[in-house]
Amino acid sequence: MSVKTVTLSEDAYLALAARKRAGESFTEVVRRLTSTERSLQEFVGAWEQVPPEKLARLEEWIAHSDESSQAEMLRLGRRRGK
Repeated sequence: MSVKTVTLSEDAYLALAARKRAGESFTEVVRRLTSTERSLQEFVGAWEQVPPEKLARLEEWIAHSDESSQAEMLRLGRRRGK
């Protein structure tokens, strides 16, 4: 496999190094962070540390946003004569 050299600023290097997992190469970090296909496995346990009351508020906000979005879509549809 061919290799390319990339120059990074110090802050960019530190940001990339902070995302590096144990045993992971910088090539693997770049591939993981730039991948457009993400596995749901990456998100397993992501919400475990969020307090239940904060999750409840988030769920309420999502439900309200869904209702608002649906109402707006109906309004726009009526305005366009659909």
